[in-house]
Amino acid sequence: MIEMELNKIVIDEKRHDQLIVLREKNGERVLPIVIGLAEASAIKLKLSGFQPPRPLTHDLLHNTIGYLDATIERIIIDKLEENTFHAKVVLKTASGVEKIIDARPSDSVALAVRAHAPIFVADEIIKQSATFNQDK
Repeated sequence: MIEMELNKIVIDEKRHDQLIVLREKNGERVLPIVIGLAEASAIKLKLSGFQPPRPLTHDLLHNTIGYLDATIERIIIDKLEENTFHAKVVLKTASGVEKIIDARPSDSVALAVRAHAPIFVADEIIKQSATFNQDK
């Protein structure tokens, strides 16, 4: 597994699909992932520091995990099947037990930015899908 970080979010409200770009931490490879507008907006709002008057869906889930005495340890993007990425959210309970929950990468990243949790991607997915960062 390779640790990645959120590099940028591309939102075009005229299109149905948006884009997040993960960048290899301590590396040059980038991994673009197409996501929906709602998820891209949820990530962007959190990163911008916006505090909604009531919790949004990802805030609700993050708060619920905390109320259940668990933490989001990391997210893992571990599979690419028919051009669809698959992810897992890894939780740790108060007793130290890890629980792994299947999730979409977009929801996983939205939770990771709220929990300040690391993002990992399977090396074989990066080799299949990544490009080299052109910003350097």
